[in-house]
Amino acid sequence: MFEIHIKLKGPTPEENDLDSLLIDFLSSIGYIDEPINSSDIEEIKKSVPYRLFKECFILRSDRSWTPEEMMGVLSTTRPTLYRHLNRLKMLDILEEEARGKEKLYRLRHGSLSSSWNFVEANIKIAMDHYRKKIEKIERLSGVRK
Repeated sequence: MFEIHIKLKGPTPEENDLDSLLIDFLSSIGYIDEPINSSDIEEIKKSVPYRLFKECFILRSDRSWTPEEMMGVLSTTRPTLYRHLNRLKMLDILEEEARGKEKLYRLRHGSLSSSWNFVEANIKIAMDHYRKKIEKIERLSGVRK
């Protein structure tokens, strides 16, 4: 199943600060909560979901990660890690590779830009399905276009 939260916001911030752009992006798609003030921003920077995305998948997109490696880097538990990994998997931006009994994770094709193509394709498919449902609802209700 594919799931994303879409929030139409203003233009991309002019800042050249990776943290600000990532927080804006990740809150726009519903992966992290929207910060309300500067103390929220500092808390987000320390949070497991933010650090997972930034430290493991953005700054080290050249490699695949085992859950144990990610838990070590993030100093977190397996349930917490998987809660956030599963949210990213629902966006369809992660590749999951099995090596024996071990799973490895990374951004699709090792790139946020490339993996985002999958998100855009899934959004297009979802919108097409919604359009067909709307047309059928109107047809069944007798409402004319």
